[in-house]
Amino acid sequence: MAEPVAFTRVTIEKPDDVNVILGQSHFIKTVEDLYEAVAGAVPGAKFGLAFCEASADRLVRVEGTDDELKDLAAKNALAIGAGHSFIIFLRACYPINVLNTVKNVQEVCTIFCATANPVDVVIAESVAGRGIMGVIDGFSPVGVEGPEDVKHRTGLMRKFGYKRG
Repeated sequence: MAEPVAFTRVTIEKPDDVNVILGQSHFIKTVEDLYEAVAGAVPGAKFGLAFCEASADRLVRVEGTDDELKDLAAKNALAIGAGHSFIIFLRACYPINVLNTVKNVQEVCTIFCATANPVDVVIAESVAGRGIMGVIDGFSPVGVEGPEDVKHRTGLMRKFGYKRG
């Protein structure tokens, strides 16, 4: 008979001005390839990333351009503790600027979230180890947008330079 699986929740610890990308990959060179992907997509980006190795030494591998964000990535990766998961923290750079590049890294299998919101990670744990079941990204909706909300949303996109007119 199979051993039971326990579910827990890990809250990502991060400052409000930091964005996070959480994903899963499959190989030790992920940490270096993700570093190159983020650095190449946004030259001068401030970021830290950590990768949880699932075999061999089973270490949290850390890279980045910002020591504070590297430490934050290592701390959160260790708390999540799911094999082959990775976490990237970005400052003064947004996931939209790097997400397609990250998704195109050969080793990347899944992106669970890319957000500035508070994030809880739902973890399953068995005798074999830990895995990410999903994430809780931000808060539940409080209603459906009306005409003024649409106007605000579209104005915001134009202010950020994502839309014209």
